[in-house]
Amino acid sequence: MQSRRGFLRTAISAATAVGLSPGPARAQETDPKQVTNVLSAYMNEARERALPEDVVEQAKYHLLDTLAAMISGSELPPGQAAQRYIHEHGGSGTTTVVGFALTAAPIDAALANGVMAHSDETDDSHNASRSHPGCAVVPAALASGEVHGIDGMHLLRAVALGYDVGPRVVMAMGGAAFSYESSLATHSIAGTFGAAAAAACAAALDAHQMRWLLDYAAQQSSGIVAWQRDTDHIEKAFVFAGMPARNGVTAALLVKSGWNGVDDIFSGADNFFAAYAPKAQPERLIEDLGRRFEIAQTDIKKWTVGSPIQAPLDAIDALRAKRPFEADQAKRVTVRLAPSVAAVVDNRDMPDICLQHMVAVMLIDKTVSFHAAHDKPRMQDAAVLQQRAKVNLVRDEELAKSLPAREAVVEIELVDGSELSERVSAVRGMPRNPMQRVEVIAKARDLMEPVLGKDAATRLIETVFEIERVSEIRSLRRLLQRG
Repeated sequence: MQSRRGFLRTAISAATAVGLSPGPARAQETDPKQVTNVLSAYMNEARERALPEDVVEQAKYHLLDTLAAMISGSELPPGQAAQRYIHEHGGSGTTTVVGFALTAAPIDAALANGVMAHSDETDDSHNASRSHPGCAVVPAALASGEVHGIDGMHLLRAVALGYDVGPRVVMAMGGAAFSYESSLATHSIAGTFGAAAAAACAAALDAHQMRWLLDYAAQQSSGIVAWQRDTDHIEKAFVFAGMPARNGVTAALLVKSGWNGVDDIFSGADNFFAAYAPKAQPERLIEDLGRRFEIAQTDIKKWTVGSPIQAPLDAIDALRAKRPFEADQAKRVTVRLAPSVAAVVDNRDMPDICLQHMVAVMLIDKTVSFHAAHDKPRMQDAAVLQQRAKVNLVRDEELAKSLPAREAVVEIELVDGSELSERVSAVRGMPRNPMQRVEVIAKARDLMEPVLGKDAATRLIETVFEIERVSEIRSLRRLLQRG
């Protein structure tokens, strides 16, 4: 069984070989040319390395959360578009397409499952890299894992590795600050590298093959923020998830079949960082690797809405817990967000990313279900419009100082003159305010039961939490498809 100490021994040996001081790979101590040595060794050993108990629990949460997003997403427009693609162009294959009684070649299955995983704003998010890791990593791990016949624990380790690699690439580029300043889509960059790492772990690539894998991931890194103009979430689902999952599986399959490539895409002439982010810090790729697991730094959304709306809904929930009130008792609702965050959710056409609409629904329903977040006709409901008229979104420069944390302040004036205020700095589901297992399960049920039925959803939940007992992940297909 490979331990973290085993990884560190590998890192020390690699460092010594190029004249570095022996010791854990720390960002400030590591030569840029050594980064790929350490990272590729870590990736190679991931399939046998025992994860800490708390990380195993988090990995199960994120696996279940992403599977639930795929299953619920299969009934949304992007999911239906993915199904049409598989029917018309997917060709033959034996890899599972989630939510439908369909199979496809692994690259096509990863594409379709990725699109379904980000069919809406249900899936997880990683603030420091401004990415959504799960929607690309899990579909890639599933597809590659089915090809190579891996077991449940191998799947979980592949998923955890994907989260470790993808977000770190973007953090090395500059993280959330780079994302806000660039036209490049950090979501697709992190997704492609994360998906490639997960797929390669499932394929059991050796350390040198991992170098070539990173090269092919870099060559496929793409996506621009024009997705912000997407009105149906289909292009966004492709950029965030379908394309990266496809890219990652492609890279792993190519290298597994014998392709070679550039040995170190992160240093030397015309390297990845020089092309995309000249101010990058490549050493951040291995910063605290094996000690800080990014899957435990990734948010799980309590509410199935866009990330910027999470904190306002939390705030209203907290205010009602302190001072219960009905929707008609609210005279005015002021929501304060950082300007760049507010722009994402200000009066959007899609209900789940329209802050004013979701606040109105929260006032009326006292919660926000998956169904309510995707009920577009309700955006024209007279009762909802009456509440929506009370909502004032303020772009607060002061809150921009807290980015990448998306803090919110909600102020509610009641008709009796009372004034309520709540500031949310850590939304439910963030590492600083984590959801418990019962909450993750409750969310998964809300997403999956309308598609699979109560009994099938229960079996899938139980299987994920006992994933160590799954000897062959191909057996998951019967739990992931309806009927």
